[in-house]
Amino acid sequence: MQEFIVHSIPGSPFGRTVLAMLEEKGASYRLSPVAPGTFRSPQHLARHPFGRVPVLEHNGFSLYETQAILRYLDRVLPAPALTPADPRRASRMDQVMNVNDWYLFQGVGNVIGFQRVIGPMLMGLTPDEAVIAAAMPQARAVFAELARLLGGQPYFAGDAVSLADLLVAPQIGFFTQTPEWSELGTPHANLVAWLARMEARPSMKATTWERVSEMAKAA
Repeated sequence: MQEFIVHSIPGSPFGRTVLAMLEEKGASYRLSPVAPGTFRSPQHLARHPFGRVPVLEHNGFSLYETQAILRYLDRVLPAPALTPADPRRASRMDQVMNVNDWYLFQGVGNVIGFQRVIGPMLMGLTPDEAVIAAAMPQARAVFAELARLLGGQPYFAGDAVSLADLLVAPQIGFFTQTPEWSELGTPHANLVAWLARMEARPSMKATTWERVSEMAKAA
């Protein structure tokens, strides 16, 4: 029997990606919630030495880094395949995944998402408008590039959902909760339509912040 345990926190877009991946595969899994403020605890650092989420456990095997987890799950749960067989489509998938980690999250999502959503909701912080403004040039550039890479196709690697879509959708979904969405997302009709397609998927509906919060309470 395969046992997948995901250590994460409700609201983490990276954690949601892994949960959505397991949903896409029809796999049975369990959420092990990581409480806010415990990322640097000895218990969590033993799982993830850099104090982040998510962490996957599978029958005694432990793995961190979201991209590594997604590729592992696509290998051990091969159907449905979420990596294109075509080398060019697979490479585009890889490219978009790296754009997500290095340019969408770093310097944009971890700034604007934190200032607008995480900080106020979980910590009662007031958004720092100067910090948000400083992140906007990179934000505009990365949203424009993602829209260009998507083009007129339904998904980032072509006609079928891939790991790239599952990684990017939770990140971009965060921005719909911010006033910056009107400047960053709304002007790109293809991105807006793509996000609607993704959010309509059962895997995404099953892994909303509210649903994951319910999982955490039941754990």
